[in-house]
Amino acid sequence: MEHIVIGIEGLVGSGKTSICRELVKILPNTILLNGGNLYRAIVYVMMKSGANLENLKKQAKEIDIKTVMDLFKIELKIENNETKIYMDGNQIQEEELQSQNSSLAVSEIGGKAKNETLFIFARNLIENLKKEHNIIISGRSIMKIYPQTNYHFFITASLEERVKRKSIQYNGKLNIEELKSHITIRDELQKQAGFYELSDKTIPIDVTNCKTVEESTNKLLCYIKLPQEMK
Repeated sequence: MEHIVIGIEGLVGSGKTSICRELVKILPNTILLNGGNLYRAIVYVMMKSGANLENLKKQAKEIDIKTVMDLFKIELKIENNETKIYMDGNQIQEEELQSQNSSLAVSEIGGKAKNETLFIFARNLIENLKKEHNIIISGRSIMKIYPQTNYHFFITASLEERVKRKSIQYNGKLNIEELKSHITIRDELQKQAGFYELSDKTIPIDVTNCKTVEESTNKLLCYIKLPQEMK
C-alpha cells in the first residue's frame, strides 16, 4: 500500500502541533514525527548539562547535532501514534521542551549548527516509517530533509493571534508584552536561519480567523487526497 508524507511548518505560535495531532486523529494509519521536539530535546540536554547558552551560540557552527544526540543517548519512540523523546531511557516531558528558554535557544542555535548528519538520520527514519504508516512531520527544513514530501503546508496567523494562543498554552502565566517580544525575536531568528522560506510545493494556510483546531485542520484537509485504497 502506498503511504503519504505531510510536512507542516509555520510561524511561531501558529498552532502547528495542534493541527498535526488533529490530522493524526482523522487520517487512517497515521503517525506524527515531531522533529521540532527532537531538536528541542538535543538543545535542552546541552543546556541541562551545564553548557552556557552564550558559549553555545558562539560555538554553534562547530556543533554536530546528531553527535550530541548520540552522546546523550537521545532516542525517539512511537507511542499513541506520535514520537516521544527519551534521554538515557527517561522520557523528556513536553513542558520541559516547550519552555521559553528552550524555545529561544533552539531558534538561536538551530540555523547555525551542523545539521547534515541529523538530516540523514531523519530521512532514513521517514523512509522506514513510511513502509507501514502515513507520516505527518512537524519541524523545520522539511523540504530539505525529505524533498519527496507529498504535501507541505506553512501555517500562518497574525502576531496578535499567536500571542493569544501562546498565552493560553502557558496558562496565562506570562506577561502578554513579554510573550509578544519573545515571539517577535524568535520570528526574526527563524527568518535569518531561512526557516520561513517557502518552496514551490509549499501551501500557505492562514489560520488567524479559525476559532478551533478543527476549523484550522479542515483548511489543510481541503488539499489532501488520500490514495484510493485508504479511503
